[in-house]
Amino acid sequence: MTTTAVDIDSNGQREAGFEYGRILLICMGHFVHDVYSAFIAPLLPLLIDKLGLTLVMAGSLPVFMQAPSLLGPVIGYLADRFSVRYLVIFAPAITATLATLIGFMPTYGTAALLLFCVGVNIMAFHAPAPAMIAHVAGGKVGRGMSFFMASGELARSVGPLLVGFGVAEWGMAGLWRLMFFGWLASAVLFWRLRDVSAKREARKSKSKPMLRRFARVFAPLLGVMLLRNMAASSLGIFLVVYLVDIRDFELTLATGALALYEFAGVGGALMGGTLSDRFGRRKMVAGATACAALLMLIFAHVEGALLVPLLIGMGFTALSVSPVFWRWCRISCRRTAPRPTACSCSTPLACARSM
Repeated sequence: MTTTAVDIDSNGQREAGFEYGRILLICMGHFVHDVYSAFIAPLLPLLIDKLGLTLVMAGSLPVFMQAPSLLGPVIGYLADRFSVRYLVIFAPAITATLATLIGFMPTYGTAALLLFCVGVNIMAFHAPAPAMIAHVAGGKVGRGMSFFMASGELARSVGPLLVGFGVAEWGMAGLWRLMFFGWLASAVLFWRLRDVSAKREARKSKSKPMLRRFARVFAPLLGVMLLRNMAASSLGIFLVVYLVDIRDFELTLATGALALYEFAGVGGALMGGTLSDRFGRRKMVAGATACAALLMLIFAHVEGALLVPLLIGMGFTALSVSPVFWRWCRISCRRTAPRPTACSCSTPLACARSM
């Protein structure tokens, strides 16, 4: 593995080949960061009891964490003009610190404010990262984004297991002990990336053509993205609450089910970009969305061991289209941003996440 990260900079040229070493380095940082952002959904049953929340209030807490996604284009714009290596370096430490302090929040308002801050830090990390992937993936951007998305899905499968362990050992108020893994990751990233520039040359703004281009892209995709994100988000947010409150699962077993669902999404994210490159994005998105909806319907009406293959199927299908959506939007906007930048790469992700 190389010891340098990717410059969003310099002479504006993309790497010719698929650079596994650099891609794995970026994905490693993505994995550590997203482990901590996956803490919130498994903790919702405990937060409901502690803060006296209704289901509507509990469901709105992750919304506060997703709301800063709308800042993605702004952060990407700044990332294209200033060195943002320290955002990438310290993001795991900051997210780890904030996420593990959720147990100390005394009210719904303070918990919402904390999660909003977590969301800002999440977007500060994710805005430049897809552009880095695009620069080192050569002509196989779909595969590169599949690796990137898969590392995030793997983190979201490890996160519930880690937080479940922490709650079992120390309770929700003792989760602060887990933040040190994030600080250790940031220390390693600082050692390896502190001398790497992430600033590119200044160039004339093309914001209006870009915005018009994105509007034309997202108009036909809006319905499909809304249906898909409703399925994926509802599962990711309420699966643990549903299993604990409706199915009477133990919290540790429910977090394990969420981890299985997210782990299946690793395979979906890996295969989604590759399959879309081979069979076409339209067929891939339509097939995955339809299968995910059907499996969710069946999941609500079965018991016992049959839940396991259904969880795997739902994770694989519902989470397989994220790299496909990103690549679809990126290709459509290539005329206004022929070279991948943090702004042009983060805008599709920001729109998809905010939906």
